[in-house]
Amino acid sequence: MNKRLLALLSLLVVASMALAACGGGAAPATEAPAEEPAATEAPATEAAATEEAAASMGTIKIATQSPLSGGQSLLGVAIKQGAELALEQLGGDLAAMGYDVQLAPYDDQATPDVGVANAKNIVADSEILCGVGHLNSGVMIPSSEEYHTANLAFVSPANTNPVVTTRGYLEVNRVVGRDDVQAPAAEEFAFTTLGAKSVYIIHDKTAYGQGVAEFFRGAAEEDGLEIVAFEGTEETANFDAIVTPLVAAQPDVVFFAGIYNQAGVFFKQARDAGYEGTFMGTDGMDASDLADIAGDALTTGGGMYYTTVAGPASAYAAAAQFAADYEAKFGATPEPFAAQAYDSMAVCLAAIKAAAEAAGGTPSRLQVAEAVRQVSIEGLTGAIAFDDIGDLPTAQYFILKVNGATKDTWNTNEIVEILEVASPGKGE
Repeated sequence: MNKRLLALLSLLVVASMALAACGGGAAPATEAPAEEPAATEAPATEAAATEEAAASMGTIKIATQSPLSGGQSLLGVAIKQGAELALEQLGGDLAAMGYDVQLAPYDDQATPDVGVANAKNIVADSEILCGVGHLNSGVMIPSSEEYHTANLAFVSPANTNPVVTTRGYLEVNRVVGRDDVQAPAAEEFAFTTLGAKSVYIIHDKTAYGQGVAEFFRGAAEEDGLEIVAFEGTEETANFDAIVTPLVAAQPDVVFFAGIYNQAGVFFKQARDAGYEGTFMGTDGMDASDLADIAGDALTTGGGMYYTTVAGPASAYAAAAQFAADYEAKFGATPEPFAAQAYDSMAVCLAAIKAAAEAAGGTPSRLQVAEAVRQVSIEGLTGAIAFDDIGDLPTAQYFILKVNGATKDTWNTNEIVEILEVASPGKGE
């Protein structure tokens, strides 16, 4: 292990477990139909009292922003649904205080322009006091300029680019780790555990993908790995221009920094053309649809490994009931970031409640944003509290080996390492 990563790692736990995530077209930036969360079961008199109270204090909305349509909607819908389930299960305290708490879901289509247009609509709605999102760092970063100006707190279940928090905005927080830890961890695994001597690095030209690729390249240069190529592409269908030199070079590892819907096509074409080495990526790969797109390309040759800041629900002891409840409500097992979205909503609810109690009534957005930074809860995915820039003081990072070549077997992916790493802070 090189000196750089040793300085980052506070604890390394090696685990062998069975079972096992950052784009779109143009469309109107309109709010999706608000969904009324189901009330928790209660005696008739209590339910009537709660209903009467809810009419007394008015409406509070909590927004979500994630891709609900397009090629990345598998993960974006999981974020929305995880938040929705949390509101349904954890919103009782605010209802008892007299508030009608509603979800306001927005579809950012994994596209910065749509996300920013939605953000303008979100901040214009005075009833929205907190938000959960985004999936993509490249959407979160420009959108959060709107949240920052309006003092509207957002809690991200998925954004990993360091810039999300290193700007130091009070309104921006996340319940996952960062790419300046995740990508060097991936490189360290490739170099030390896989014994790689050469790597071909590809990224999708987004803030997320290019950032991950650059962090990986920096670590590879320190370790003396041969970097066969470093290039970005927005191609989604025909990768011949990359595949041909790749197959000729046969590097030990191909590191793809981007999202599963693009990567899966590339992986399949590269394997079909004769690439025999190992595919690697980060949390943008962690979606069961990757297996449906790439198929056996993930498990033949040198196989595939990926890192993620969001372990599968099975990795968290406290998430077992969540997984059962999620499947009962939505008819599907939770995809990556659903549990993190649940925890992000839990943070919003706890902060709004604390701010309302302190204000003696409906709090301001600034009061909620300040309360978010004071939240300390035990979430589904572990202890959640924030440092002075909105990061977790210590975050988990998972390295998984792909065992599932179909959507139905994605949950057989094996966790081979779990790392707990202190936040780098602003990176001074």
